[in-house]
Amino acid sequence: MSADQLTDNNRPSTKRGPTNQATSNEVHSASLVPLDQSPLATAVAPPVRRRSWKIALSLVAMLLLAGGAGYHWWKLTHPPLPVGISFGNGRIESDEIDIETKYASRVAELFVDIGDMVTKGQVLARMDTQDLEQSLGKSQAQVRLAQRAIEEAQANLAQQQTQQTLASQEMDRTRALLKNGWTTQELADQRQQQLDGANAALRAARARIFQTQHALESAQHDAALYQVQIADNTLVAPKTGRIQYRLANIGEVLPAGGKVFSMLDFSYVYMDIYLPTQEAGKVKIGADARIVLDAYPDHPIPAQVSFVASQSQFTPKTVETQSERDKLMFRIRVRIAEDRLRAHADAIRSGLPGMAYVRWNPDLEWPARLHSAP
Repeated sequence: MSADQLTDNNRPSTKRGPTNQATSNEVHSASLVPLDQSPLATAVAPPVRRRSWKIALSLVAMLLLAGGAGYHWWKLTHPPLPVGISFGNGRIESDEIDIETKYASRVAELFVDIGDMVTKGQVLARMDTQDLEQSLGKSQAQVRLAQRAIEEAQANLAQQQTQQTLASQEMDRTRALLKNGWTTQELADQRQQQLDGANAALRAARARIFQTQHALESAQHDAALYQVQIADNTLVAPKTGRIQYRLANIGEVLPAGGKVFSMLDFSYVYMDIYLPTQEAGKVKIGADARIVLDAYPDHPIPAQVSFVASQSQFTPKTVETQSERDKLMFRIRVRIAEDRLRAHADAIRSGLPGMAYVRWNPDLEWPARLHSAP
């Protein structure tokens, strides 16, 4: 072996370079293979997927069982109603009353706020009435002036009556003297003129009495008008109810008809439902009814039918019918008695959804779940 061969054998082989490079590329390529395409992932994925499907099917089965049990319980607690009782869904409503100004004025005082219960006649707000009070003072001064004018006219009337009496007596004496020739015709004429003047003055005094009396009545009517206007600027509750909105603040100038409050009338609370022809035609005004609110499902509220529409109409989109959606329905209004509303005024909430049941066959008994509390 030569020295060159020995030297070549001791050197690193340059032929291993491509082999190492190929190996590196293979490793790099292997690291880029997706995990789900790797042999290990392919071997593990099917069991995991099968286990997921089993869990999902188990959950669906449990939900179906729970739903079936719930439906069975609901059917047991809500047996079907007998023929003669109809029902429909709706919302508790009460009339809305706007508390408005009668005259243009500035808001001076507010005595209630949103949510307050108010009673009939309670003062809710007061408007600024300084200008009206000044006008009222002027009218009252004119009333006093007219009263003094009447007193003066009455005194003048008494004076004129005295003058007329004197003139009449003098005329009577002059006529007697003239008849016997003891006076002249000239004096008789003078006495007659004096009597005519006294009669005219008396009529004028009486007319003055009527004039001053009418002036007094006019001044009194003006004063009464200003008093009415001042009273109308004190806003009171027309009925018992709850303040729903406050629409003005102290210091705001409102025109005539400006809204200050909006309240709900708790003396007229009702629910409107819609029934098909075959059921609505049997419902009479005054029929017994029950209202069951979603918020109080175990407390049926006794009520009565107060209105039955005389013409059919299209069912509103927000109303769900008992079976398929009928196009033409009749509106039925079920009203709660006013004495019951007064006893439970704090629990009234307008807009609460619920169901109304109407018994158009009076011979039937209400089901146990619709028995109302006394």
